[in-house]
Amino acid sequence: MKPIKAGLLGVGTVGAGTFHVLQRNQEEIRRRAGRGIEVAMVAARDLERARRVIGLKGGGEDVEVVGDPFAVVNNPDIDIVVELIGGYELARELVLQAIANGKHVVTANKALLALHGNEIFEAAQAKGVMVAFEAAVAGGVPIIKALREGLSANRIESVAGIINGTTNFILSEMRDKGLDFGTVLKQAQELGYAEADPTFDIEGVDAAHKLTIMAAIAFGIPMQFASSHIEGISQLQAVDIRYAEQLGYRIKLLGITRRTVVDGAEGIELRVHPTLIPSARLIANVEGAMNAVLVKADAVGTTLYYGKGAGAEPTASAVIADLVDVTRLATVDPYQRVPHLAFQPAELADLPILPMEEIRTAYYLRVYVQDQLGVMADLTRILAEAGISIDAVLQKEPGEKARTDIVIITHQTREKFVNAAIAKIEALSTVVGKVVRIRLESLG
Repeated sequence: MKPIKAGLLGVGTVGAGTFHVLQRNQEEIRRRAGRGIEVAMVAARDLERARRVIGLKGGGEDVEVVGDPFAVVNNPDIDIVVELIGGYELARELVLQAIANGKHVVTANKALLALHGNEIFEAAQAKGVMVAFEAAVAGGVPIIKALREGLSANRIESVAGIINGTTNFILSEMRDKGLDFGTVLKQAQELGYAEADPTFDIEGVDAAHKLTIMAAIAFGIPMQFASSHIEGISQLQAVDIRYAEQLGYRIKLLGITRRTVVDGAEGIELRVHPTLIPSARLIANVEGAMNAVLVKADAVGTTLYYGKGAGAEPTASAVIADLVDVTRLATVDPYQRVPHLAFQPAELADLPILPMEEIRTAYYLRVYVQDQLGVMADLTRILAEAGISIDAVLQKEPGEKARTDIVIITHQTREKFVNAAIAKIEALSTVVGKVVRIRLESLG
């Protein structure tokens, strides 16, 4: 059987890795896929660099290199378009044009899918082609396949993940070395873990893109990125990481999505924020730039998926796995393929994304106070009036100006009750500045 022909849009880190892994392992890939997979055409801004990249390992002599990506998606000889340029609008246009031309698509673009996935999947369904996106979440960790296929017998209850390696590296360094956020961010940029503009990573947007995709597959709902709650780590202080450690917790930037019933109605939590996790949990011990996703389901119980979430070859591994899947299923009746979001398109649920005010979780509260008689009594009274019970308290010795930190760990309660209590606490004359609030998940 003649090889299937792929067109590569973008020859950056992942594009170059994809080309080289395909070349290096082409015989093994052919044996798995049932036919060869060849990159026949490449689109890149820098044509000379692209030619150097595809010539590094040999075998690139027959690859056509062009500057116009639409030349790839409109080429009738290309069977699969591999979109690795990133971004929103141009990528959307290219992917939709490829689909309109009857081509299958493989993409690593989580932002594209989180914002435009509903439109893209609808178009692909109508045209009878596949859109594969394993590389869009957690790099080389096969979490999309696990959620979409491996756990298809289960009713998935929750997904919680460390899905941004940059922020996990920063938090690991802050904990290990006691450094502040700004210092570690600069180190991360120098080491290449963080971009020159790290906003998407450190403010949680990248993680929210990935979480949106996982939630859609886990619960059979449309992509709803605009409804996700997003908080990053840029305001996190080293002192809170230290106090959390003393109380038996570690702080990670988690993406959390779960089924929840509020006042008798089912909804979906979709939130990204710094989170305290008991230090005994496996996921709490995921360090450096690694990713990990914890899935809780009714039949299999709890499973953990761990590995490199970025990098040329780990991400290329996921891209090529998608290429193999598409090659295997290219001639299969479209109705016999695995649906893009695991559930049949007509069976997607119209479950609402819950507002943060209705979320139930536990909390870490740090209050900076004047060391005066009755301060603790005021804090406990306000929390009790809000129906919030206390699990643990850490009170430090008074320091400068006879002020001290009081750290309170609460039991589970609704966010709106904590919001009301914080407003009353900050109004006390003995409280200095704002209350620091970090959510806590036991993940037991």
